[in-house]
Amino acid sequence: MVWIHPGGYGMGQGNADLSAIISDQNDSFIGVVIQYRLGAFGFLSSEEVERNGVVNAGLLDQHFALQWIQRYIRLFGGNASQVTITGESAGGGSVMLQTMAFGGSLGNSLFRNAIAASPYLPQQYGYKASVPSQSYHAFASAVGCVGPPDLPRNNISGSIFRCLVSKDTMTLQNASATISGSSRYGTWVFLPVTDGVFVQQLPSQQLLKKQVNGNTMLVGNNANEGPLFTPQNITTENDFVHFLQTTFPLFTYYNISQILQHYPSTNASVSNTPKFATSGNSTPTAVNESTFGTGQQQRADNLYAETTFVCPSYWLADAFTSPTRQAYKYQYSVIGAEHGSDVSSYAGLPTPNQGPAFNKAFMAIWANLITRGNPSISAAVANGPNSSVTTSPAHDWPPWNETSPFQLNLNESGGMPFEAPTLATDFGNITEFGGEGLRNAFELVDADAWEGGRGARCDFWRSIGRLVPE
Repeated sequence: MVWIHPGGYGMGQGNADLSAIISDQNDSFIGVVIQYRLGAFGFLSSEEVERNGVVNAGLLDQHFALQWIQRYIRLFGGNASQVTITGESAGGGSVMLQTMAFGGSLGNSLFRNAIAASPYLPQQYGYKASVPSQSYHAFASAVGCVGPPDLPRNNISGSIFRCLVSKDTMTLQNASATISGSSRYGTWVFLPVTDGVFVQQLPSQQLLKKQVNGNTMLVGNNANEGPLFTPQNITTENDFVHFLQTTFPLFTYYNISQILQHYPSTNASVSNTPKFATSGNSTPTAVNESTFGTGQQQRADNLYAETTFVCPSYWLADAFTSPTRQAYKYQYSVIGAEHGSDVSSYAGLPTPNQGPAFNKAFMAIWANLITRGNPSISAAVANGPNSSVTTSPAHDWPPWNETSPFQLNLNESGGMPFEAPTLATDFGNITEFGGEGLRNAFELVDADAWEGGRGARCDFWRSIGRLVPE
């Protein structure tokens, strides 16, 4: 099990402790945690960077780590032919991009299976497009390699790139942090780009062609991916439209009107409307209602969630649907279910709203994909030790099929309410459930019909992917 850490490609580190899930599964696999360069060190991009070095250096670090594993994991008792790459958020996005590496021409040479939790897909530009190039020049200016507009360049003896290479590490680190912090709400500056070699296409387009590496994919999203990344001051449809125009500057008024149709709003007031988790298969839907928001605010939260995390999980599942590959899809829906809240469960360090039975079942799902290539678990584990039910949809989990796109909804019932802080700092506490009465509640659902037609909305985003861009 290779773990690629999260952090938006700009923060985080390879310090995950995998011992809990490994020991819970009777030491049936080996864990490997890798590092990769972040921020400007890993994802600085422009024509000059490509000409003098490489772009997507952070992704190439990951690729190199996978090559190292092929050469040396046998010395640790591992099996190089049975590698599963895993990750959450930017780690899940990295898993997605590794499955796409070199146009999907690598087959199973570096890994056989993949697990992508909440795969992060930010806007993905060409390596020399205006946005990454502007970030390159802003970074160079911050370290003194580009002078003010009315003065000559400080690096009069050579290129901007040569000047950057001459700077000390601390100066570069500070500039990377400064420029990263200047991005708009919920985004990062230094991100993967389409380079034409390692990342050859937009994910939505390459995944549509099923050009992928690896054999089996387990992919999932959380019920509330959006609030951490969305401004929490969207109260009117005008606010929502402004959010769209800011987030997607290439959109025309026609594109905006398309979005308004795909994301119909109840125009409910956010001030006095109760917030609650949706069931997923009835109204109201996540378009307008959640534990975190209602009305126009939830409209924005859900839209961001779908474009950035949820739809990429659908596209990954589609890409692994073929006679020689298979995919399995889930949603993590335990009350709260904000971005990143799932990690504590399969990492074996559950929070109070994750019961021991849920924790054990989620770890078993991951472990069975790693060791068997199939995430199905026994009904006894799926239901928990105190259940009298002898069947479970998790026991015979059907692979994703584009005509029958079933996903496993991982949730709980029962428990006692308590107030808990959220990962999203703007919300304070929300009501969660824990204690002795928690019970696993897993169900198999139609992912296309889920949350009022999420499959159709993801098809829409794929159709306009070149305008996002992503």
